[in-house]
Amino acid sequence: MENRKELILGSIVREYVDSAIPVSSVLLKDKYDFDISSATLRSEMLELEDEGYLYQPHTSAGRIPTDKGFRYFVDVLMEERGQLSPREQKSLEVEVLKLKAQNKMLARTTANLLSAMSGNLALSGIIDSEDFYKAGVQRLLSQPEFTNLDSISKIAEVIDYLDGSVQKLSKELKGRSEVEIFIGKENPISGADECSMVVSRYNLKGGEEGMLAIIGPKRMKYSRNVSLIDYIKKLLGGGSVMAVMIIVLY
Repeated sequence: MENRKELILGSIVREYVDSAIPVSSVLLKDKYDFDISSATLRSEMLELEDEGYLYQPHTSAGRIPTDKGFRYFVDVLMEERGQLSPREQKSLEVEVLKLKAQNKMLARTTANLLSAMSGNLALSGIIDSEDFYKAGVQRLLSQPEFTNLDSISKIAEVIDYLDGSVQKLSKELKGRSEVEIFIGKENPISGADECSMVVSRYNLKGGEEGMLAIIGPKRMKYSRNVSLIDYIKKLLGGGSVMAVMIIVLY
């Protein structure tokens, strides 16, 4: 992709992530210095739409990134990591160390901790176990994408069958230790076509297997969620006697 188109696509993705509102050429022209005319900007956006990176939800609306647009952003344009602040890292470290001293409460409290820190739904449990804990359902349903009846019904079904998706997801990631990103229809969780997932499987020091994942709207903050999973992987991998799966619906 030409550099100018990359700049336009990246700007549209970031604006949409922050606002959940289709992004117009007027907004881009006013906010960003692309050093091109309004007509050229509109033409570039139309080409991006024709190439499948953007779509227009209705006439006269701005553009929204497609799955292909988000994938290009993640693979090519995304910052290395949306780093957690030192204060956030310290807070996570302190809380996880406390939890490791109270193994029986690790899964439940981790779900609550992740939900509070992300502002979204968290599911925590042990791989090969049916005991999973959810926290933050209301936070998820407050997202703009999930406020109409149809979207609420679809998300409710995803949540209902989430526990049963653990084994499928675990097999999907077998042999992988890096953070993986699934967007829209790439999502291995049934019914989650309108969501994205950032996920990683890892081994604990005691030999147990754990998994961390973040699921949410496709406009999620990918780089920050990758950083969050990486950091918690590091903390939980430091000798915990439990294999933990955490799914945060951002």
